[in-house]
Amino acid sequence: MMTPTIQPGVLLERGRRLLDIRALRYALMAGAGLLLAAILAFLFFKTQGADVKRSGEVLAALRQLKQIDARWDVDVLRSRAELHPQSLPAEDPRPLLARLQKDLAAAAQSLESAVLAQGLPGLTRDFSRKADMIGQYRQAGTTTRQALARVLGADTEIAGLVRGSWQDFRERERLVAAENTALQAIAEAQRYHYAPSETQRKVVETVAQDLQHAAGRVPPALRDGMLRLEDHVQQLLAARPVEEELYTRLSFLTAGPRVDSLTTAFSGEMEATLTRQEFYRAYLVAYSGALLILLGYLAMRLVASYRLLHQANEELEQRVVERTRELSEALQQLKESEAQLIQTEKMSSLGQMVAGVAHEINTPLAYVKNSLGSVTGKLPELAQLTGEAEKLLELLRTGAANPHQLAQQFALTEQLIGQFKDHHVLEELQTLLKDGLYGISQISEIVINLKNFSRLDRSRMDSFDLNEGIESTLLLAKHELKGHTVKKNLGDIPRITCSPSQINQVFLNLINNAAQAIESGRGVISLTTRRADATHVAVEVQDNGKGIPADVLPKIFDPFFTTKDVGKGTGLGLSIVYKIIEQHGGTIHVDSGVGVGTRFTVVLPLTPPLPAPEDAPAASAATA
Repeated sequence: MMTPTIQPGVLLERGRRLLDIRALRYALMAGAGLLLAAILAFLFFKTQGADVKRSGEVLAALRQLKQIDARWDVDVLRSRAELHPQSLPAEDPRPLLARLQKDLAAAAQSLESAVLAQGLPGLTRDFSRKADMIGQYRQAGTTTRQALARVLGADTEIAGLVRGSWQDFRERERLVAAENTALQAIAEAQRYHYAPSETQRKVVETVAQDLQHAAGRVPPALRDGMLRLEDHVQQLLAARPVEEELYTRLSFLTAGPRVDSLTTAFSGEMEATLTRQEFYRAYLVAYSGALLILLGYLAMRLVASYRLLHQANEELEQRVVERTRELSEALQQLKESEAQLIQTEKMSSLGQMVAGVAHEINTPLAYVKNSLGSVTGKLPELAQLTGEAEKLLELLRTGAANPHQLAQQFALTEQLIGQFKDHHVLEELQTLLKDGLYGISQISEIVINLKNFSRLDRSRMDSFDLNEGIESTLLLAKHELKGHTVKKNLGDIPRITCSPSQINQVFLNLINNAAQAIESGRGVISLTTRRADATHVAVEVQDNGKGIPADVLPKIFDPFFTTKDVGKGTGLGLSIVYKIIEQHGGTIHVDSGVGVGTRFTVVLPLTPPLPAPEDAPAASAATA
């Protein structure tokens, strides 16, 4: 029996369908979850609609407004009902009204109450009008009471004036009539004050006219008193209607009823809100219970899935452990290979440096060797002269020498001295010694620069003059730079804090690369130092060599990348330069053109931002 064969295209199509179905399932599940969360949020929001505390503050403010209105009404009625009315309380309710109106406006905005938003403007307007009218009523009442007080005070004044005129005025019946008229005017004015009516007003006006007639038939002093009484009565007649009109207008103001209607409407609105809130709360409880049941079911499914996933994870972890072990072994082998390559690069660089230094030492060493050889050749003449001179001195010292022998020895010594002078032996010895000392000084300078370059006798981080480092590096790389012109544009830059040996290694690598980039003929290598900004310095190494192609330029700092022939470079020189500059918190940029040359720009901070960098594995490696 043959097994049916499934084409790869069919399997691929089935896989795509399964992925599409799974993606659709996840999308539906996510949509359902968002919908359930939105419904829960909606129900919860609906249960949070009523702010009971804020609503209580609104009702308390409305009650205060009602109390203020009631106090105004009581004060007005009391002023009219008392037989001897006092002035209305002078307390100004405007600050309290302003505060209550501000609180109600803020509550209407926070509670989003339509009742308050609709009723507050009218309520505010009515209370403002009533407050203004109460003030006017208080002022009118004060004027009326002052006029009444002056009318009542005239009773004693008229009686005194009548008694004062009784002895001197013969027509005493006129005095009695005038006093009776005055008493009648006072009584009618008082009656008009307590029961103002149009009839009573006419009576008071008639009595006032009688006062004027009676005043014309009495003594001057009494006449003046009666005229003053008539003036007080006229003031009362003018003030009392104003007070009465204000009272009538106050009676028709609707501040109090408007407070009652607004309080009732707001209470009804709050009750409806609380009822609606309870309705949604019941739905929220039922919906939350259903969600808990659904979450319980999903939790059970999740636990089952977790167990399967845990089992799969254990298998995956085992595979990961095995794969990690394999990768670790591969990484260790790679590190060992890298270390071997770096060591090879170190030895190559060290060999080049030793060859260059040996070549530079060989020339002054030849000076010293030739000078010492020449000095050795002159020593027999000097020894012969010294021996003959000693013999002459010995003959002279004894004093008993043969004159002929003494003369013969003197002549021989004189002859040797003449030959010594003719051959310029002393001058030649001095020249030879100067040449030897010059050669020794050249060797000493090379050793000192090599010592400064390596900085093995100093701490790893130190204050360093980049210009001095460049000078030392140029001296050590002199063998590589033969045949090329070096232009130095060393600016006035501050010292920086760095690892001198590593920075010198950077200079050596860049200078050697520049020298090796010039294929034939005499090239020009320019070295420039300058300030990049207030906290950085820049070093530029530029050559007029063959340049770097644009497709190669992004790779030159990659480890093991080199454009040299096989066996002539490991591709670690520029990689090491990049790593050292990066560890010092600096940057390196490259500008190059094929057939034009290359310029490396190194920017270093005056102070590294991080602690001293660890010595790079290839800090002493050389060119790539």
